[in-house]
Amino acid sequence: MIERPPATPGRRGAVPIDEIDRVLLDHLARDGRMTNNALAAAAGIAPSTCLGRVRALVERGVIRGVHADIDPAALGRDLQAMIAVRLHGNSRDRLAEFGRELAALPEVLNVYLIAGADDYLIHVATSNTDELRAFVLTDLNERPAVSSTETILIFEHLPAGMS
Repeated sequence: MIERPPATPGRRGAVPIDEIDRVLLDHLARDGRMTNNALAAAAGIAPSTCLGRVRALVERGVIRGVHADIDPAALGRDLQAMIAVRLHGNSRDRLAEFGRELAALPEVLNVYLIAGADDYLIHVATSNTDELRAFVLTDLNERPAVSSTETILIFEHLPAGMS
C-alpha cells in the first residue's frame, strides 16, 4: 500500500496535473496493482520517470492510497446501508471528532461529512437486519450528539467506471 504523509487540516486547492499524470491516474484508478513498467508503457514514459511521477502524486496528496476493494458479502456482511446522521446544534463543534469515532466502528465502510439537513452519511455493512438495527440504535442513536438518523438500504452497488 502506498502511504502518504498525514493531510494538513483545512481545504486544499487543486494540484497542477498534466496529461501524463492524468494517464497515470486513470490507469491506477482502474488497476491499483498495475506494475510500474506497465504503467510507464501505458503513459509512454520511462519506468524511472513513471516511478518519480507516481511518488510525486502521492507526496502532493493526489493519490491518497491504494487498497484492496473487498466485497463485504464475502465476509458475511451481506446487508449494506447508507445512514444519514444529524447532530444536535450544540454538537457541531465536534464534527471532526465524531466522524473519526464513526470511522473506527467495525460496521462502517465509509464516512462522509455532507452539506444539507444532515451532517454525515455513513456507509455500513452488517450480516443481517438485526445487526443493522442494533448498530443504528446502539452505536448511533444512543450517542448524545445524535439528533436523528435515517437508514437507506442498498440493494445493489455498481462501482463507477465499471462497464
